Amino acid sequence: MEKNINQRKLRVCVATCNRADYSKLAPIMFGIKAEPDHFVLSVVVIGSHLIDDYGNTYRMIEQDDFDIQARLHTIVRGEDEASMVESVGLALVKLPDVLNRLNPDIIVVHGDRFDALALATSAALMNIRILHIEGGEVSGTIDDSIRHSITKLAHYHVCCTRSAEQHLIAMCEDHARILLAGCPSYDKLLSVKNKDYMSVLKMWLGDDVKNREYIVALQHPVTTNIKHSIKMFEFTLDALLSFNKRTLILFPNIDAGSKEMVRVMRKKGVEHHPNFRAVKHVPFEQFIQLVAHAGCMIGNSSCGVREAGAFGTPVINLGTRQTGRETGENVLHVRDADTQNKIIHALQLQFGKRYPCSKIYGDGNAVPRIVKFLKSISLDEPLQKKFCFPPVKESISQDIDHILETLSALAVDLGGTNLRIGIVSMKGEIIKKYVQPNPKTYEDRIELILKMCIEAAAEAVNLNCRILGVGISTGGRVNPHEGIVLHSTKLIQEWSSVDLRTPLSDTLHLPVWVDNDGNCAALAERKFGQGKGVEDFVTIITGTGIGGGVVHNHELVHGSSFCAGELGHIMVSFDGPECMCGSSGCVEAYASGIALQREAKKLHDEDMLLVEGMTVKNDESVSAIHLIQAAKFGNTKAANILKTAGTALGIGIINILHTINPSLVILSGVLANQYVNVVKDMIRQRGLASIQDVDVVVSNLSDPALLGAASMVLDYTTRRTY
Repeated sequence: MEKNINQRKLRVCVATCNRADYSKLAPIMFGIKAEPDHFVLSVVVIGSHLIDDYGNTYRMIEQDDFDIQARLHTIVRGEDEASMVESVGLALVKLPDVLNRLNPDIIVVHGDRFDALALATSAALMNIRILHIEGGEVSGTIDDSIRHSITKLAHYHVCCTRSAEQHLIAMCEDHARILLAGCPSYDKLLSVKNKDYMSVLKMWLGDDVKNREYIVALQHPVTTNIKHSIKMFEFTLDALLSFNKRTLILFPNIDAGSKEMVRVMRKKGVEHHPNFRAVKHVPFEQFIQLVAHAGCMIGNSSCGVREAGAFGTPVINLGTRQTGRETGENVLHVRDADTQNKIIHALQLQFGKRYPCSKIYGDGNAVPRIVKFLKSISLDEPLQKKFCFPPVKESISQDIDHILETLSALAVDLGGTNLRIGIVSMKGEIIKKYVQPNPKTYEDRIELILKMCIEAAAEAVNLNCRILGVGISTGGRVNPHEGIVLHSTKLIQEWSSVDLRTPLSDTLHLPVWVDNDGNCAALAERKFGQGKGVEDFVTIITGTGIGGGVVHNHELVHGSSFCAGELGHIMVSFDGPECMCGSSGCVEAYASGIALQREAKKLHDEDMLLVEGMTVKNDESVSAIHLIQAAKFGNTKAANILKTAGTALGIGIINILHTINPSLVILSGVLANQYVNVVKDMIRQRGLASIQDVDVVVSNLSDPALLGAASMVLDYTTRRTY
């Protein structure tokens, strides 16, 4: 057990206002309650928790076995702008007595509700430290102003995404007091998806409900434009009625405009419609089961852009309430939802689809980080906040062990012989590598990939690495948009029409990217190698086969049928040796490791391979290495074979240079050094004058396959500002 930095137990008050913030605060409360030697927990309940129309949701706090030290009725009914202001005022009047009685060392406040602003204001004026959960985010409504106001009052910050952390730093908050933990609700939701969900579905939607054959709808008023949000809600209900699917619709929150939205529901007859189930509240654990198995979620709730992404559930986000939120690819935005037809079209596009699981908002380990962060708070530190001017562009909190985690990717290289998995950091460091022989059957191969990935992901936690996603490099033709291997090489059996993304994403709850090994080599060079910063270049892999990737305008070229970069199958002869693709005269038939092994065996069978100083053991297979060794020892026939191979590769590269005119050619793989000079000579001898000065270099990357697989993850998450 860690020793508390303070001499006594830390008195922590958690204040909750509504059903939504309790879903984020409850995991933290359980974490604090589990550490009675370090903390004394008190719970304050205010806001819509105590209103019957909103489900009397304080009861779920009692059902979770938490003692509630104070219940404050702070809502002034009216559901308009003035009543929200009056509710804040009423809370400010009532809170001081409670806070004086409880005398907490720190109060935990969540999010961006007007009730939370009253809590933070009271605590700040009473010199009570404030820990703010989910600050730094951007949504696009009045919530932003409230959220950022609480940030300025708070002493400590727990944020969910790298982007939110950067926003807090830009707002001059002390980076030593910011914890990038992830969303606390993810700790619970990632563990419940695979529980018995059908009983939950039937409870709320009827016995005849089917998995992924229903819609979850949750829409709130936008307080900066109430009339428009009510009109948009009418369009939403009309579209859902027309779409005619089983729908679970939740009542809106207590913001200004909610009464009018409820009137619209009743006017449309939603509560009595056979296809609709209208409810005031669903317990969080059951609600996320409903979201996880829905055919679609629609509305403007933050749950759609946050929690739903963890399950790959299709989401239709309506209007501006969540504008600015980071989202996964499962979210379709209908910013200007001003007609029923637009919403119906969105439903037709999204309903029933599945997307890769996204972990933008958390990895399921937020609460241990938050509890550790609370333990590190010293009551001897000055209470007065310090702001960091000017704004800092990059976080310098890397030396604090409870904040720093190495952002990493899980990289998979699926070769003809071995299956290799690596944990790769943002800087291209392979932190740990795992290698197993590649099984011969599809079932065994998938089973081994899942097993190795699960073990690597578990060990990543011990290595202080946060896995952002999984990248897979594999032989054959790949549809990277769907994560499907379309056609495999002969080296990997039973590996055509294989969906790699779905089983890994479902098992690991991580986004998954898949691409051809040649393309991955090019991506590795673009991010970590000789191609870094180069606008147009080509990478050629020289190994068991010949492959490659083409980068144009800094982007990888896949082609219309994902066949771009199959550089090994450029024909350089009409009557050359047979290639494994079924054609003849391909570059691969001359210059690949398999081609050189074939020629080496021919020489060996004719007793023309070995020269003085060379031996081949009886149990040793003749390989391309023996051919190269023989050439070095003066075997002219071996040297001629290698020259022919290099010439074929050089002619193929000249064809590439004449076609797409890159500024750089990178030779990668075990045979790169063998071929580089021959290729340069061929370009000078046979290329047009305009390409003769093109740079031809050997890759300096030790493991381009793993680095390329990792770069798919790291590039995407960098762009998404994870």
